[in-house]
Amino acid sequence: MIKRLRNYWQNRTNRRRFLWGSLGSGFVGAGSYAYMRLWESGWLEVNHHRAPIMKAERPLRLLHLSDLHASKAVSLGYLRRALEVGLELNPDLICLTGDFITWKYRQYDEYSEVLRALPKAAPTFACLGNHDGGSWAAGTMKIGAAHSLPVQRMLKKAGIRLLHNEHTLLDLAGHTINLVGVGDLWNRECHPQQAFAELDDQYPTVLLSHNPDTKTELAAYPWQLMLSGHTHGGQVYLPGLGDPLAPVKDKKYVRGLHRLGDRWLHITKGVGNLHGLRFNCRPEVSLLEIS
Repeated sequence: MIKRLRNYWQNRTNRRRFLWGSLGSGFVGAGSYAYMRLWESGWLEVNHHRAPIMKAERPLRLLHLSDLHASKAVSLGYLRRALEVGLELNPDLICLTGDFITWKYRQYDEYSEVLRALPKAAPTFACLGNHDGGSWAAGTMKIGAAHSLPVQRMLKKAGIRLLHNEHTLLDLAGHTINLVGVGDLWNRECHPQQAFAELDDQYPTVLLSHNPDTKTELAAYPWQLMLSGHTHGGQVYLPGLGDPLAPVKDKKYVRGLHRLGDRWLHITKGVGNLHGLRFNCRPEVSLLEIS
C-alpha cells in the first residue's frame, strides 16, 4: 500500500514538473520571440571605427548604412529614425551599400521622401544589393523584380547617386578620394573591370560592394577601403555557434572592421532585417573616420 502511494505521488509530481516545464518553455519561447521582434530588431546602436588609408590634417567622416530592407517588417517610420541617428554624427560623406527593399516593395514615392534627408546633409552615394532586383531575386528565388529600375528611380528622385559599376572623384572637406561602386554579386552584375576603368589610383579609393565575398575577385583592383553589408551581422548570433545564418561563403567576415594586409574591409550589421527578427545582433549605423 505504501509503495503504491509512493508511486502515485511520484508520477503525479513528474507530470506536474513536465507540465510546468512545458509551460515555462512556452513562455520563454514566446518571450524570446517578442524580444527578437519587438525590441532588438529596432534597438539601434552606433559604432565608430577608424580606417587609416591616407594622410590628412583631419579625418573624413563617412557614414556607412546598408540593408535598410523597407518592408512590412521594417517601417518607413523606423528607417526615418535610423537615418536621423546617422545624420546626428555630422558626416562629410554618406555611403549606402544596397538592399534598400525586401522582395516586391511598392511604396517608392514615400520611401524616396525619407531618403531625401541624406543628400540634404552630405553627398550621398549608393550601390545595389541582391534584393533590389535582378537575376537572383527574379530567377533563383522568384521573390523579387527582374530588374532594379524601380530602386534606381527611387534613389535618383531622392537625390542619391547610384554607382553601378562606375566610379567618381570627390573633393570633400579637404580630401580627394575615388569612390567606386560595383553591382551585386548574386545578381551577376559585379563588373569590376568596368567599374575601375580609367581610375586615377594616385588617390585613395573607397569601394562600395554589397556582398563582402566580392573581396576575393576585387583583390586585383586598386582600393584601400571596401564597404559592404548583406550579412546583417548574421542577424541571429548564437553563443558557441556564431553566425550560422550569415549568407556568405567566408564566415570570418560577417561584421565589423577588418584589416586585409594594407587594406580595410568594413561590414555593417545593417539597419533593417528580414522577417522582423534579430537576436544578439543589434542593427547599427556606423561612422568611419578615414585618416
